[in-house]
Amino acid sequence: MRLLSAEAENSLTDSSASTRQTLVFDDNQLAASLYGEREQTLRILEQDLGVQVRARGNQVKLVGDEDRVRLGRKVLEELYALLRDGQAIESRDVHAAIQAVTKEPDLKLKDVYADVLSSVGGRQRINAKNIAQRRYIETIQRDDVVLSIGPAGTGKTYLAMAMAIAALNRHEVTRVVLTRPAVEAGERLGFLPGSMADKVNPYLRPLYDALHDMMDFEKAQRLIERGIIEVAPLAFMRGRTLNGSFVILDEAQNTTPEQMKMFLTRLGYDSKAVVTGDVTQVDLPSAQASGLADALRVLEGVAGIGVMQFSEADVVRHPLVQSIVRAYDRRDTARAEERERQKAIAELGRPPAALAEAPDDPE
Repeated sequence: MRLLSAEAENSLTDSSASTRQTLVFDDNQLAASLYGEREQTLRILEQDLGVQVRARGNQVKLVGDEDRVRLGRKVLEELYALLRDGQAIESRDVHAAIQAVTKEPDLKLKDVYADVLSSVGGRQRINAKNIAQRRYIETIQRDDVVLSIGPAGTGKTYLAMAMAIAALNRHEVTRVVLTRPAVEAGERLGFLPGSMADKVNPYLRPLYDALHDMMDFEKAQRLIERGIIEVAPLAFMRGRTLNGSFVILDEAQNTTPEQMKMFLTRLGYDSKAVVTGDVTQVDLPSAQASGLADALRVLEGVAGIGVMQFSEADVVRHPLVQSIVRAYDRRDTARAEERERQKAIAELGRPPAALAEAPDDPE
């Protein structure tokens, strides 16, 4: 792969100068894979960066604003390098690559997408999908306790699970403990028949799903039966000391401050704990404070505790999920502003100037 030309020229439709660059790839088959079906990769570049992208054989020509063309070239070069390493490229990877390179122009996508599991015998290739997820992995590697906060679909629990299984396979820990509070999401299921395990399993199903996605079902069951992998409700953690363990607390926004303190003080020698949750989706009674939100305030600045904050831009599920999260965030912001306005009216008898509506313009 090489840069054939880079030159500034006057646009035929605009008086401003535009830049034209041509990339030549040394493998026609890889180049075709890079372009994607119906040149989907190139169309995404045009849409997201606002540049013109045309392919002919193993050559790609980019025309547009100089900075945007430079970004487009960088994205194509990095994606081509990933294809050389045997990694498949999907449309979501192209969008993520554009976001990553826009934020950090000197970034190597190979470092972002480094595999988490395959080197230690994992069932499938699992890797970060964006910069935020790579930073998350690095934070887990660095700190013994990590608080991970963000909306659904950002990979908080899934990547923590992958890191736990990798640590187990490398014999860095002797046990993986997966737990979450048994709080219903808005529904009241009432009495559930069966043994204690039967009663709590519905609450722990998401953890089982992630585990079985990374490991053969039979192997996972053997490890669970031997107690090497333990999936249990948070209430079962009281009074224990977890040495040599990788512990994951999921849905932590539904813990109380007392439960959170109890959980964090279970950590023993040679152990790690990852706490995940979304403080905007608390299912506790309205008067009850969230243990996750409380821990963020109490533990701020404590050495050895890492905090990873995801945003809606880091969602790696269906593209509509990002739009859904943004829409709910706008709704919540508007409600908070209205509550502040009503509070100010109640206290002052009138809205303060900052919150008052602007008067209509005179006719």
